[in-house]
Amino acid sequence: MKKTFIILILIYFFQGLVHNLGHPVTPAFVTYSQIPDYMFGVFYSTMSLGLVVGAPIWGVIADRGNKKTAMIIGLILYSIGQIGFGFSGNMYWMVFFRFMSGIGASATVTLFISHTIEISKPENRAKHLAWMAASLALGRSVGYWIGGFISSNESIVSLLGTGETSLERIFLIQAFLNLVHAGNIFFFIKEVKRDVSLKTKPNVFQSFKNIKNINRTLLIFLISISFMSIAFTNLSKYLDVFFNAQGYNTGDIGNYNLVIGIVGILTSIFIVPLVSKLRKNLRVLQIIQITSILAVLYVFRANNFILAVYSVLMIYIIGHAIFIPLEQNFIANQSKDGLYSTTMGVRQSFFSIGMVIGPLIGGVLFDLKPVYVFDFSALMMAIGFMLLIAVNIKIKKDASTPSQVK
Repeated sequence: MKKTFIILILIYFFQGLVHNLGHPVTPAFVTYSQIPDYMFGVFYSTMSLGLVVGAPIWGVIADRGNKKTAMIIGLILYSIGQIGFGFSGNMYWMVFFRFMSGIGASATVTLFISHTIEISKPENRAKHLAWMAASLALGRSVGYWIGGFISSNESIVSLLGTGETSLERIFLIQAFLNLVHAGNIFFFIKEVKRDVSLKTKPNVFQSFKNIKNINRTLLIFLISISFMSIAFTNLSKYLDVFFNAQGYNTGDIGNYNLVIGIVGILTSIFIVPLVSKLRKNLRVLQIIQITSILAVLYVFRANNFILAVYSVLMIYIIGHAIFIPLEQNFIANQSKDGLYSTTMGVRQSFFSIGMVIGPLIGGVLFDLKPVYVFDFSALMMAIGFMLLIAVNIKIKKDASTPSQVK
């Protein structure tokens, strides 16, 4: 099990690296292509819409015993989408290819989480999810750094031809490495043998239909995840744009994201295992939201932005690294055995709804005044915080209500 999990962490790290190579150059690519700035938000939201649609589908396919196949097909679709986005040269076709990329990416985004849950004992689940989140975050940061480096370092640009006028080549490199990633999954990931047999096989339409049958506590929690996802997404994506607007280059964006990854993995290794042992995890999630709100409201009004973003905003980064595995573990505890992929697919849909809405609103707000995007993110976290309080109240109420004996 230990060897299997280490391999899984390394593969997930590689996914984070590959899937983020294009992110630091996308704002510059959009600008150079003479595409309106608001399309940056449209491109991201369209990919997120693909995640909304794709996640439940891949989850059902995986729970029917085809997890590895689903991952590989998804990664192939993602590669095609990235090549199309970089080389189509038409913003409307670029929207289509972003949607394809989202559907493809949703396979591994969803199924790596469910696979981690399936191979982990309940007492180790939060810790393992934290390690997976840390490996993805570190991979994401390294990917950002490499993407920024190969598009800004003169020697590398001369070698690969990945300068400002040829940024589409980075998407081609990304697509190739993504196929290597698919090969790693084919050779190193093994299907989990199920200890339970399902009376009825899950199907795609039923997974969407069953959303209305989710218990109220979990439904409120999932809605809170959607609001928080709006905040997380805008902070992640428009922080890059804000860096660019402040005169920093792609290398600066890559360096900052590398630091974020290091902070995230240290938090996951040393802090999350301690926090996961606490019984009041919902209370921890609430505290994270409050401190994150205060940090965000301060940083983007600070006189010295670069100092604030490397210091105060790290409070938010640490909180986010703790938040993700705790919320995933909470949702996993509400899932039935044998349906982890389906449940996490529904979770990913709720999370991705925020990824669709966030950039669309964020693009409008950024055009009005950049700081408005981050104020809006703080507001979304505040709504998520209030919904978490509602979840806590509902759990206490259910616990104090005696069950009816028939």
